Amino acid sequence: MKKKKILIVNCYLDELRIPIRRKSKVPQSMAPAFLAGAFSPDLCEVKLYNEQFSGPLESEAFLSWPDMLVLTGLNTAFDRMLHLTAYARTKNRSVIIVAGGPAIRALFHYSKEFFDFSCLGDIEQIADIIEESFGKDYVSKDYLEKGWLMPRYDLANWMGIIGYVESSRNCYCSCNFCSLTAENAKYRQYDQEYLRRQFEACGKRRLVYFLDNNFSGTSRQFLIDRIALVREFWRKKYFFGWGASLSNEFFINEENLIELRDSGCVILFSGIETFDKESLVNFNKFQNTRMPQVDIIRKCLNAGISFYYGLVFDVSSRPISDLREELEFIIDTPEITLPSFVSLAVPMLGTPFFYENVKQNKILPNIKIRDLDSTTLTLKPIDPMPDVIKFIREVQNLIGYRKKVIRQAKKFFHIYKNILSFWPMAFAMYNVSLLCTPKLSTATTDVGGFFVNGLRKRSRTYVGSTEQLDTVYKPAFPVNSRYEHYFKPTMLTDHEGNLLEALHADLLHK
Repeated sequence: MKKKKILIVNCYLDELRIPIRRKSKVPQSMAPAFLAGAFSPDLCEVKLYNEQFSGPLESEAFLSWPDMLVLTGLNTAFDRMLHLTAYARTKNRSVIIVAGGPAIRALFHYSKEFFDFSCLGDIEQIADIIEESFGKDYVSKDYLEKGWLMPRYDLANWMGIIGYVESSRNCYCSCNFCSLTAENAKYRQYDQEYLRRQFEACGKRRLVYFLDNNFSGTSRQFLIDRIALVREFWRKKYFFGWGASLSNEFFINEENLIELRDSGCVILFSGIETFDKESLVNFNKFQNTRMPQVDIIRKCLNAGISFYYGLVFDVSSRPISDLREELEFIIDTPEITLPSFVSLAVPMLGTPFFYENVKQNKILPNIKIRDLDSTTLTLKPIDPMPDVIKFIREVQNLIGYRKKVIRQAKKFFHIYKNILSFWPMAFAMYNVSLLCTPKLSTATTDVGGFFVNGLRKRSRTYVGSTEQLDTVYKPAFPVNSRYEHYFKPTMLTDHEGNLLEALHADLLHK
């Protein structure tokens, strides 16, 4: 039987809007590795490419190689999927294009115009597409026998000292700005044997991070069983420590933190989002209101585990003065870690937050799907636009706050130097770099030397209506004329702020 050539790509557009490699970004997307597990290794030659790690894929040779091109990515990566489709079809008219992930689930009807297969389902849907396209023999035996997509860690060149595993899928919370809420995605627990197989396949790493959307789980027994398995591999020295993302209510039970610490956990991420209770209620994050955020962070740190979180500022519902006050409160509180990032509230496609803003006519005119990147203003602010732009520019790397940040970090170190071991403390201190120099902290290299010069040459407006397009919107090599329009940005709103008619079938169904 003829061997099929498969190329799987994680599509990515960076908030800097230049061709950049985020080699140090954590976590990295592992969707390509899991998707690769559906293909028979005997009958399929599979290659993976991660644009987040390796920069834009623009190699003519690489894009002309596959019989099937599988694309995945977040909402903002939709246009990037179109670019790669144009490249691949220019080089090979018979190539099969498969697209999936959040971007396609949000724009399913619209996407069918461009791709051979648009996937509404989870990653397992790829097995049905393989069978339909090539035959059942081309589906991996692991999937056919057990229903598992065993990740092809051996093909993921972006994996280094950090390994990634997954023990559950989706989340049982319903935050109104989350794409999982938009998809009505149900929480699923994985079989323990599947997790064991992942650990074994991943091999020995310095750190293992769980890709679970919410590691907390809905069952105490499920949590205990997973921790026992993690402890087993930790004691076998498969990794020196591990981390996960979970929701705030996990911290109410102090036994949880003790169990995690004693199994090698060194870092946890939880969506604090804001320290303002009214905003949490508006975000439908009631799980964050059961215990004060400062107490949650202190409790985690005093258990010997570093705590990461992000902030979400909604300039369409809160004045800048309130947001500055909240930021200064955090910086003036040395008992807690600093946030890893400060982002803007985004009307993610299909979420309750999206429909609220559509109903209230809050989305700015001439907004592109690409603008939904959490650093670009897409909603009408309540403060004057010049003041908002100044604030957004400042919070990207805390201009004007850096001396205070350094003082906070010094006080933090003094408070926890006898509580946190080396790695948890190192992670906490790294937050200072993530907050003040987020681009340099994760972008270790650039593409073609563009990064160093590009920061000076390409200034941002931070407003979606006027923000420049990424350089990748200009084809890297000639494409067939029938695909030239694939490089035009997919618009969300028109010049009056109304949703584009072409997206009505996907976005006006509620």
